[in-house]
Amino acid sequence: MTASAQAASAQTANASARFGTFGGVFTPNVLTILGLILFLRAGWVVGQAGLMGALLIVLIANSISFLTGLSLSAIATSMNVRAGGKYYLISRTLGREIGGAIGVPLYLSQAISVAFYIIGFTESLEGIAFFSRIDARVLSTLIAIVFAVVAFIGADFAIKIQYFILAALMAALLSFFGGGWLSIQAPTLTASYGEGMSFWSVFAVFFPAVTGIAVGASMSGDLKDPGRSIHKGTLFSVLFTAVVYFLSVIWLSLHGTPDELKSNTLIMRDIALFPPLILIGVWAATLSSALGSIVAAPRTLQAMANDGIVPRALGSRLGSRTEPRVGVLITAGIAFAVIWAGDLNVVAPIITMFFLNTYGMTNLVAGIEKLVGNPSFRPRAKIHFSFSLLGAAGCYGAMFVINPAATVVAILISYGIYFYLERRSTIRTWGDVRNGIWFALARRALLNLERSVFHAKNWRPNILVFTGQPHNRAPLVEIANLLSRGYGIVSFYQLLVGDIDQLAKRGLRRIARRQIRTFIQEQNMTAFAEADIVENFYAGAVTVCQSHGVGGLEPNAVLMGWSDTEGGRTLSLRLLSTLFELGKSVLFLHHDEKRGFGNRKVIDVWWRGRSGNGDLMLLLAHIISQSPTWDGASIRLLQTLPRGEGRVQTEAHLRALLDRVRVNAEPVVVVPPRGEQFPDTVKTWSRETDLTLLGMNRPEADEWESYGNQLNGWLSAVGTVLLIHSGQTEDLLAPND
Repeated sequence: MTASAQAASAQTANASARFGTFGGVFTPNVLTILGLILFLRAGWVVGQAGLMGALLIVLIANSISFLTGLSLSAIATSMNVRAGGKYYLISRTLGREIGGAIGVPLYLSQAISVAFYIIGFTESLEGIAFFSRIDARVLSTLIAIVFAVVAFIGADFAIKIQYFILAALMAALLSFFGGGWLSIQAPTLTASYGEGMSFWSVFAVFFPAVTGIAVGASMSGDLKDPGRSIHKGTLFSVLFTAVVYFLSVIWLSLHGTPDELKSNTLIMRDIALFPPLILIGVWAATLSSALGSIVAAPRTLQAMANDGIVPRALGSRLGSRTEPRVGVLITAGIAFAVIWAGDLNVVAPIITMFFLNTYGMTNLVAGIEKLVGNPSFRPRAKIHFSFSLLGAAGCYGAMFVINPAATVVAILISYGIYFYLERRSTIRTWGDVRNGIWFALARRALLNLERSVFHAKNWRPNILVFTGQPHNRAPLVEIANLLSRGYGIVSFYQLLVGDIDQLAKRGLRRIARRQIRTFIQEQNMTAFAEADIVENFYAGAVTVCQSHGVGGLEPNAVLMGWSDTEGGRTLSLRLLSTLFELGKSVLFLHHDEKRGFGNRKVIDVWWRGRSGNGDLMLLLAHIISQSPTWDGASIRLLQTLPRGEGRVQTEAHLRALLDRVRVNAEPVVVVPPRGEQFPDTVKTWSRETDLTLLGMNRPEADEWESYGNQLNGWLSAVGTVLLIHSGQTEDLLAPND
């Protein structure tokens, strides 16, 4: 964007930012929430559910709307909000395609709602002689034209008109609460459901009353301080209207029997101090909702046009500095078409589902953003993710309670739009849709991972385990699962040594892979299965360790069992030397056949400083201690101090290290007797330990045999030991500074 274009954009933004919290958010929300259901259906709800049931319905409905308001506030205060309201908030967090899948139905719902509200207003005039002589569709069209002209002139004019409508609405409520003081009767507390009715069916009738909480957010591009205004205006409007509904339900319950409340839709007029004001309230409710929708809908369309979801020409202002006038004309055209379409009963439930789907997605966005801990999500209005997810569950639960069929249709339409936008962005050839989706997600993730710069804080165990057939190596399988613990990757590998041509002809590789996969499924594990035919184990293992994986998912650690034969140990140490040069960490499990992993309560880490294997040992010990099977296990960080000098300082150093890297462990400084060798010290201190982690040296080629025999000579006296040689050069315990 050029400097002049940026200046023009800034000037437009300044010109459009002209409404505060009360006029831009609170008033539109209140006028939409306090609608026809308050005046024509609240008494029916009380008659069906009784006072206690009606209060519970109002409580549940307003709790869902309040949670949604909290989520909306969190999102709005975590970014610089521009025009587009809920579409803008969702598209900027979940992306263009999902934003469009929500935004297009949302816009159509807003546009069609204009016609619904106007038709409702027109029907309320049928009892007046003058209006009864005019065709209802003609009268609705004339009113729609008036509202379109108001919106075309500008939101300033519309907001001023809404103040008068708000005054009329408040007058109607005052008249309602001011009347009936001489006819108070005992309320019916329990339900008196009619045929085919239940608590949830009554809830389904009432719930749409509270779905107007985000009308003000649609004015986001016209607010002086969008984040602050959406946050405060939304929550205050929810609380204010909740109080009105609670008081209305109580007052209605004091002025009629269940049958009267169910049959008399205008019972509020009979209770009111000045009955004509209730009819004015009905008119105010319908007209205000229509006016709010015809002002909000074009702004949603304009935001989508700016993002290329719909043709950009649909966002044109036609010479206005602030008003999306093309959007106003299109919205008016949709309203005209709906008015003349005839029966709208089929479409109406789907429109409600679109609104609820938007609110549910708003909750999901806030909950997921908070749950994953995205650093860019720093809302001023803080909310725990559980409240947002509870709000999402409430919205989607309400959708199925109100109308399951309409819910399915609304979701299918949204998914259809999503797939269309996804396909329009990148043309793909689809086979099985599920495989296509997963492949696309995996491909994108791998490419992003390949391009990303690795940081030690993002290190995760990606372990290649040479298990053979894993059902024969249960301890090795268990330790691999402990180390991956749901956020790492484990690959079980079997190397079939022999003549490649002969073994391949017999299909042994395919059979071995199938057997490993079957084992993984039977054990309900998360791992990959692989097998290769190799001419010799050493060359095959080296090749596999270099070639296994793709993108940024190459294995960073290799796990094997510690051999009980001299030749096997020599081969393992030769492999260790080669894999270290390839940047792989190597782990050997020496499993005590008698004790196994003991009680899984104590883990010892023998510390020799951070320059060698210490970082990896301590990190793996922490990962193991967090697993469900080792829940509550304690870690001891042991360091030898041969002469005992500086013991206090050494222990303080270990404690400070553990505190800095946030690993819960007990520092232990061991002062061995004079002349005692390290293996004897380990045997003394870790004899009863359930798992001991020891660092390994990397011996020279002429020392492989002797080093292996030396280790093997005393390991059996310790118990189960995980030998570790780190190939990592990064600081794996780096704090999150």
